[in-house]
Amino acid sequence: QVQLVESGGGLVQPGGSLRLSCLASGFTLDYYVIGWFRQAPGKEREGPLCISNIDGNTYYADSVKGRFTISRDNAKNTVYLQIDNLKPGDTAVYNCAADLVFAGPSWSPYYWGQGTQVTVSS
Repeated sequence: QVQLVESGGGLVQPGGSLRLSCLASGFTLDYYVIGWFRQAPGKEREGPLCISNIDGNTYYADSVKGRFTISRDNAKNTVYLQIDNLKPGDTAVYNCAADLVFAGPSWSPYYWGQGTQVTVSS
């Protein structure tokens, strides 16, 4: 059974940092593209924000370049999202997702996690 479980969300002050984790089970991460999306209250889902490809390449949306860093640890079947200099506009539910191929900015992956809430507020 394929499963993605996010963790690491929480309440953080503007300017702070968070590291989100996405633990995969039921499949071997080595063969999958993993990406992060987010959905803010009352808004449509945004993403992919960034992806980690199986060849080690990464992709970042222009809106998150310089503040978001994606990485993976295949031995732990886990992908991480480091978010620095958090802003109130980053408040959203963050989901990781997986598929065998990355199709570019319009990527619509097959497997999804349930999400982790990130709230940026003073």
